[in-house]
Amino acid sequence: MTTILLIVTATFTALIAGLFYAYSCSVVLGLGKLSDAEYLKSMQSINREILNPLFFISFMGTAILLPVSTFFYRSQNPVFLLLLLAALAYLIGVFGVTMFGNVPLNDQLDKFDIANSTAQKIKEMRDIFENRWNSLNNVRSVFSVITIILTVCTCVFNKVE
Repeated sequence: MTTILLIVTATFTALIAGLFYAYSCSVVLGLGKLSDAEYLKSMQSINREILNPLFFISFMGTAILLPVSTFFYRSQNPVFLLLLLAALAYLIGVFGVTMFGNVPLNDQLDKFDIANSTAQKIKEMRDIFENRWNSLNNVRSVFSVITIILTVCTCVFNKVE
């Protein structure tokens, strides 16, 4: 049963890592080419649409499954240590950055009224939002990749033992 838990944990971790990686190497690059108003409208739409059950299952599921897996493997070194490091990387570098960095920016953008704003206000909002959001997303991407590498190593070590 613990092996199945570990496989599910690795799968959820990979899904989230893929999401943030795809944003970093394609989505934000495409959005960056849009005009200020188009960019803000697109990000508002994306930020609203990502709040769906599939995203929540994988994002929150990973935040739950990594610590649960760590608990179940607590007596098996180095599997325990790898899972502990993976859980910490995810909870701090992905979940924490999202909740305390990206989400507040998303909320600020969501409240911004593009239709009734001047071109100058729209530019200012983009300047406030874009670089900070992208930097935070890059942090999430790096920590997601670290998390999946540690989780895959856990699977390998678990198989060896």
